[in-house]
Amino acid sequence: MTETRALHLHPDRLLPAEPATRAIARELYSSVAALPIVSPHGHTDPSWFAQNESFGNATELLLVPDHYVFRMLYSQGIAMEDLGVRNPGVDPRAAWRLFAENYHLFRGTPSRMWLDWVFAEAFRLDVQLNAGSADHYFDAITQALSTDAFRPRALFERYGIEVIATTESPLDTLEHHAAIRASGWQGRVITAYRPDPVVDPQFDGFRDNLVRFSDLTGEDCFSWAGYLAAHRQRRAFFASMGATSTDHGHPTALTADLAPVEAEAVFRKVSKGDGDAADAELFRAQMLTEMAAMSVDDGLVMQIHPGAFRNHNAAVFTRFGRDKGADIPTRTEYVHALKPLLDRFGNNANLSVILFTLDESSYARELAPLAGHYPCLKLGPAWWFHDSPEGMRRFRSMTTETAGFYNTVGFNDDTRAFLSIPARHDVARRIDCGFLAELVTQHRIEDWEAAELAQDLSYNLVKRAYRL
Repeated sequence: MTETRALHLHPDRLLPAEPATRAIARELYSSVAALPIVSPHGHTDPSWFAQNESFGNATELLLVPDHYVFRMLYSQGIAMEDLGVRNPGVDPRAAWRLFAENYHLFRGTPSRMWLDWVFAEAFRLDVQLNAGSADHYFDAITQALSTDAFRPRALFERYGIEVIATTESPLDTLEHHAAIRASGWQGRVITAYRPDPVVDPQFDGFRDNLVRFSDLTGEDCFSWAGYLAAHRQRRAFFASMGATSTDHGHPTALTADLAPVEAEAVFRKVSKGDGDAADAELFRAQMLTEMAAMSVDDGLVMQIHPGAFRNHNAAVFTRFGRDKGADIPTRTEYVHALKPLLDRFGNNANLSVILFTLDESSYARELAPLAGHYPCLKLGPAWWFHDSPEGMRRFRSMTTETAGFYNTVGFNDDTRAFLSIPARHDVARRIDCGFLAELVTQHRIEDWEAAELAQDLSYNLVKRAYRL
């Protein structure tokens, strides 16, 4: 029989162990723990907030949407179908039991911290999840989800979310965002313009997407002029629906600044399906610069997050589709890659570009020096595989001395798992307060400066950077 153990979140978790430093970190954390959450980049479903329907059950809420969870289970030989991924016929209780039986696999991972926070803080569970407590968890969570207090809008308000940005393709009609506005609910849910499906020639269905892009905008998206005009039109529509940012998930950070005739020639090749991999890369590079030009005009903040080998597991992609935990970080170069864009716009005060990386080796060597010089650049936080306690500490220690704090943009959670949002922000605030406390005890900053920085890193910088 599985032993029952208490679930307890230590109030000093993630804070420095040295007593004097911990005392300062505690005080800093207490000053920011209850600040509103600003979530400027993520992948929650806007239909949740538009329809405000119950999430259904524990599996539907916490297991199926979270690729951090099922990628670990898959790595241990557990079939994703058995977890409910793309398998609506699975018994959700059976899937949850399978998850609970293997919860020990998450020891030491960020997912374990986030999930334990959700279990203890959101659902007031006081025993650890394992095979013996699986049914208790499933029943308690599912029962709670049937109440009005656990509907999406109530949770949004309960956790002090001031604004949350979802991420949509130019082909999305944004009907859920329109429904939110029409509902009279005061929660601020905005969109972000993610043009990858109509910018990346290697994106599945690219040419079909251009047809849809044409139909949606009334522009000829197989002509260079019409294609660019369609982007401008959709960006304006997204901005009218609250968007303050664009989002670009390219394989590399390469940019280009081709002459118009050369850009048109590359577009003609890729739009006809005649281009090769080099043409696709050059077109993506040119489109980052074109998007920067549009941002100068319309004020949308540009997010560039390169360096993921998407859908590395071809069999999983074929069977389950995109975003199923098989995206792998790659080595990424920025200094030469970004130079064409920066040569054209790097000194333009109207452009704001937030750079992310999955390649931590670039923090001190490339990204911090770039952001520490170019007015248009800011550094996005430790992200995706690195939105972890050690990843956040490495980010601060490797970038602060060169770029400072004020060339960074606070924290974003980048999640599809709704209830992990407050859990992730709590981790980020604890880590930042610990880092600041160490600077105080080393007499590198004053205590009042640390107090101001704690507020800035938790709240002010993100609002400023994303023009919220």
